[in-house]
Amino acid sequence: MRNAENYRMSMEKVDMSLQAGEPVKFEQLQVCHDTLARRGILHTRRGAVQTPAFMPVGTQGTVKGMLPEQLKEVGAEIILGNTYHLYLRPGHERMAQFGGLHRFMNWDRPILTDSGGFQVFSLGSLRKIDEAGVRFQSHLDGSAHVLTPELSIAIQEALGADIMMVFDECIPHPATRAYVVESTARSSRWAARCKAARKDLEAALFGIVQGGMDMDLRKQSAEELLEIGFDGYAIGGLSVGESADIMYQVMEWTLPLLPQNRPRYVMGVGTPENLVEAVARGADMFDCVMPTRNARNGVLFTSFGKISIKQARYLEDELPVDPACSCYVCRNYTRAYLRHLYQSNEILASVLNTTHNLYYYLHLMQGMREAITTGRFRQFREEFHRKRISTEES
Repeated sequence: MRNAENYRMSMEKVDMSLQAGEPVKFEQLQVCHDTLARRGILHTRRGAVQTPAFMPVGTQGTVKGMLPEQLKEVGAEIILGNTYHLYLRPGHERMAQFGGLHRFMNWDRPILTDSGGFQVFSLGSLRKIDEAGVRFQSHLDGSAHVLTPELSIAIQEALGADIMMVFDECIPHPATRAYVVESTARSSRWAARCKAARKDLEAALFGIVQGGMDMDLRKQSAEELLEIGFDGYAIGGLSVGESADIMYQVMEWTLPLLPQNRPRYVMGVGTPENLVEAVARGADMFDCVMPTRNARNGVLFTSFGKISIKQARYLEDELPVDPACSCYVCRNYTRAYLRHLYQSNEILASVLNTTHNLYYYLHLMQGMREAITTGRFRQFREEFHRKRISTEES
């Protein structure tokens, strides 16, 4: 009920905040005095999103194992849709016939769509990059396709995204400096083409800062995107094999370069520790498959760290997954039951595990928002790490 009431109040506020034709408005409410963490509200045409925010990933028009109503119940205000997968199946033109992704999947809150770049670049030998875009073979049937900046925007507009991402190249790590220089420059040119191709001016368009793990190239990328001008800015090319220390260093270089009055989105990150540290450095938005993918593999997130529910130690364990958690799963089921479901390969195992993990992630974000609001984020951060260092399951 609390989530529903908060969302209703946010919806009322967005009606007063967004002007006609304005795709998004970022309202900064509080800033932590000890860190760069900030609390805000991102107003979109389909409602408001409290920040810092985590976006569950709905790759193929669904967050695996979750009904839309369940997503709302665990606190999701925005989800992510995948351009590459929905382009290949069922197809963006067919999606448009059904009124877009929102209507197709029965989700009436905001949707952010990625550009498809990360997926096509991860195809390896099945793709070829040139200035026009990326030629690739479908992982489904081997059919040939060309994804360009212009087509990426057309697909996202057909899906009816509230926030669209520019088409860019996700640079692998490690990579040679020559490769990073060439790729970063090309991504900036593609970003300009994305903005020129945009027709739906009520949908926001975010730029993506690339540059690999090089401070000068990150700065160059950010400056070029700022010159083009976008509704929000993301940091891409992280969580691609680099250490946590390098990841945090790139955030420290890049986030201060981005405008205070625009949302800052760190893409594809990550673990609960990553989220807390990224918020401390000034990030507002996140997405990651980690809570849902881990759930399907029997790994559950708790206030004291991760547990693997498949382990024999839980065979007769009558405790909930996390005694400090108030989600539906922890209120109603034991570790022993969840282990039984997983070992029996029951579909309900994925449903319950996903429900718990998403609740954990979304309520971690809520806890950070409340800590920033009350001036206690530094204490929140310290307590978060202390609990996990002392008690996380090995």
